[in-house]
Amino acid sequence: MSETGYNQFCPVSMAAEIICSRWTLLVLRELVLGSTRFNELRRGLPGMSPALLSKRLKDLEAAGIVRHVSAEREPGVLEYRLTEAGNELRPIIEAIGVWGHRWVTTEATLKALDANLLMWDIRRNIDTDPMPPRRNTIEFIFNDRPSPERNYWLIVEPGHEVDLCLVDPGFDVDLYVSTDLRTMTEIWLGYASIGAVSDDGRLVLTGNRKLAADLRAWLKLSAFANVEKQVA
Repeated sequence: MSETGYNQFCPVSMAAEIICSRWTLLVLRELVLGSTRFNELRRGLPGMSPALLSKRLKDLEAAGIVRHVSAEREPGVLEYRLTEAGNELRPIIEAIGVWGHRWVTTEATLKALDANLLMWDIRRNIDTDPMPPRRNTIEFIFNDRPSPERNYWLIVEPGHEVDLCLVDPGFDVDLYVSTDLRTMTEIWLGYASIGAVSDDGRLVLTGNRKLAADLRAWLKLSAFANVEKQVA
């Protein structure tokens, strides 16, 4: 046990020493959401250094929560997978998210805007079924952000995972989604409806009419968007 630990035999204390160190819960969040490779984890944790991510993964592996295995279909590629003990943390991580969405104020949440994290979350929640069965390129434009965080491209192609590009992939864009980062975050978290922000001009869709009309179908929101907010 670390000298900086709680030095208590209580199971809550013992669990906290493993999963409550800085960033560890967020690493677990990414694993629960399906990220398995180091670079995927990094994209879901844009503020975490690679060195610290590597350390936290090693700590979780030593605790029996994560295992480092070879990818089934790609020899030589390593992945991180939750063990049985790790999977038991899934409802706990989800419950923490529900609590945070319900009780942390909207104002506090919207002070922590992050375009890279938002777009990574959107990428993994895209429902490809309502989209035309071809390559679809959707460009998100955050008109209030500096150049490095202004443009993002989602590439949706049959038989492939949805790809998120930070530089222009060179494909013709089928739909432009122009807004500001706060508005898109409000939509994602269920604080504002697509219809309302479109009506007041905060969200502008340009391009393929079917993709625009079906936005509510293929743009799945945060898993916590339907959690009712409470005033503490």
